[in-house]
Amino acid sequence: MINHFRQAAHNKEFLITAEVTPPKGGNPARMLEMAKQLKGRVHGVNITDGSRAVLRMSSMAASALLLQYGIEPICQMTCRDRNAIALQADLMGAYALGLRNILALTGDPVKAGDHKQARAVFELESVRLLQMIDKLNRGIDNNDKPLPDDPLDLFPGAAVDPQSGSWSGLQRRFERKVAAGAQFFQSQLITDFERLDKFMHQIAANSDKPILAGIFLLKSAKNAQFINKNVPGVEIPDSIIKRLAEAEEPLKEGVKIAAEQVKLAQELCQGVHLMAVKREDLIPEILDQAGIKAIVST
Repeated sequence: MINHFRQAAHNKEFLITAEVTPPKGGNPARMLEMAKQLKGRVHGVNITDGSRAVLRMSSMAASALLLQYGIEPICQMTCRDRNAIALQADLMGAYALGLRNILALTGDPVKAGDHKQARAVFELESVRLLQMIDKLNRGIDNNDKPLPDDPLDLFPGAAVDPQSGSWSGLQRRFERKVAAGAQFFQSQLITDFERLDKFMHQIAANSDKPILAGIFLLKSAKNAQFINKNVPGVEIPDSIIKRLAEAEEPLKEGVKIAAEQVKLAQELCQGVHLMAVKREDLIPEILDQAGIKAIVST
């Protein structure tokens, strides 16, 4: 059973994960092609679960497809579309399919996506989802009833936003997720590395859980300005936007910036989570420029 990500986390290795979006339709060819290019370069490939509330193939099905190609998935699971019964059913199904890594998320609001008329569920949120996973791992369901057909053995993670405007709220939420059983944390897009440093020293220092800094490939100045306008809590510095605007080849400059940020993260935390929307093929180049060598084949 593929479980290198958990082992690498326990061994205190510098963890590298990357995000891949499932298809919008029945053909997974592009997703698989992108994921194959990451094999041997990352410890795990995150498969998003209706990110931004946009319809995509099931994260569990897409993750199972990756597993067939020997690529270790990190299956994202959100509370937006499922009640407590469905969440438990999907977690059991994921485990039976061989999936071990789960990123527990609350989920983006329906109004942000492409099915604004859909009805959101949100019976649980990420902390309670982590508590649910912990129970299933201990062989009981969410009603504290024994599971007659064996417990699960999932490796749950959670999201964290070191750039949150509320420092006390950030600390409280982080501590609640650790207490609920989160074994690793992937951060939102990081642009303020001083803030990340402060988070690592003042909040995360009290935990031994690995923190993976979110690194985003910016493709152009326009792309950066769009993110500043549309992604809450993110403020890409003017200096980076200026670099992209003045570059002869903005995409190459974006790769260089991302590599520089990976190096910064190496000094501060135990990993990086790379996001290169529609250009996942450039992630190996980012890692090369950052001096990150290939990982033992997964």
